[in-house]
Amino acid sequence: MQRFPIIGSLLFVFTMLSGGEIAAKPVHVEVSKLPDGSYSLLRDGKPYLVKGAGVDGADLATLAAHGANSIRTWSIDGGAMPAQALLDKAHELGMTVSLGIDFARERHGFDYDDEQAVAAQLEKVKASVLAHKDHPALLTWFIGNELNFDFTNPKVYDAVNEAAELIKSLDPHHPTTTTIAGFDKKAMDAITRRAPSLDFVSFQLYADVVNLPKYIEKYGYEGPYMITEWGAVGHWEVYETKWGAPVETTSSEKASNYAKSFVKAIEPEKKQLIGNYVFLWGQKQERTSTWYGMFLDSGERTEAIDVMHYIWKGKWPENRTPRVSPIGLDDKVAFDNVFLFSGDSYEATLNAVDPDGDKLRFRWEVRKESTATEVGGDREVVPEEVLGLIKNPEAQKITLKAPESPGAYRLYAFVYDGKGNAAHANFPFFVK
Repeated sequence: MQRFPIIGSLLFVFTMLSGGEIAAKPVHVEVSKLPDGSYSLLRDGKPYLVKGAGVDGADLATLAAHGANSIRTWSIDGGAMPAQALLDKAHELGMTVSLGIDFARERHGFDYDDEQAVAAQLEKVKASVLAHKDHPALLTWFIGNELNFDFTNPKVYDAVNEAAELIKSLDPHHPTTTTIAGFDKKAMDAITRRAPSLDFVSFQLYADVVNLPKYIEKYGYEGPYMITEWGAVGHWEVYETKWGAPVETTSSEKASNYAKSFVKAIEPEKKQLIGNYVFLWGQKQERTSTWYGMFLDSGERTEAIDVMHYIWKGKWPENRTPRVSPIGLDDKVAFDNVFLFSGDSYEATLNAVDPDGDKLRFRWEVRKESTATEVGGDREVVPEEVLGLIKNPEAQKITLKAPESPGAYRLYAFVYDGKGNAAHANFPFFVK
């Protein structure tokens, strides 16, 4: 069995010291090449296939109960839970963590020709590694996130390689990677030439993830990789209205895409794929509040979690999420580029069914359309809600009064089963 230079592991032997301190002695985890040419991530010498999720503020115990074994982050302490607390909780639940190391993007103004700035960033990497390298829940290090986004200076990957070499010198127990937005030939060329110290490459794709196996084959990449973000169809991959609003899929359509992505891009790829992290076990505003999160902002689970439960545990959860069809507004669908007139009234309806026969509750709201132009997951402002437009917002069929102010808006519908599950759909419209 050929073994990569990085060794690492997560099995730790604990000894209680005086004063209640805990000493941890790591054994190694490694990326290994098997005799048949395939790759495996070994933890304590045993194959460890990552079945994980990107996490931001969600209940980790619930994630473990649904069958996941690992968590990834995008920075050391930039999420809802600091790295130390996250590692502690994951260890308590028998899970592992791939820690994201903060690394500046060129498009945020960082100059990779500035040697002092690069050296200062490397010192921060060193501090992060020293703080967490011996934790029993640590699995791998993610150096930066989507550093290829609009990059022009390939020296960013020189810096990534320096970070990987530094990590190996400080922590010979956990492999390193960096994540790429999409399958980017330019980035792959730079990584191949400039960052040979990485142990594997990580790709982040959404609807296009089903094409990843053929992209990898065409490029000729034969090394190990992870898929570290996948899930809903991306907002850049869908139809846009005439005024530029992306048409979002329903929670049921999203769930179908999770299943399709797993079946086509993850399940059959046994040779090079060593794990995956689905996106997003949590909730965030990115174009809408419902686009990427597998939870609502009020905490209810969506149908994508049903799908992941089945993928991770081989069976459906005991209580299933409601299923919904797209909203109908003025007898039209969102692809019809619907224009409404200020102050006029229109009917909207949503069809929903609960697999368990649970009684359903509906809620509707209108918000201004997001004007965000951020890319790569940067933080966005939640658009304000416009009140007083829906007479009975808890009915299945409503009458919507178009806002008085012209412009772009979005109608949202939510369906709750009273058991902690919910479905959602929305409809962009423009008021003349």
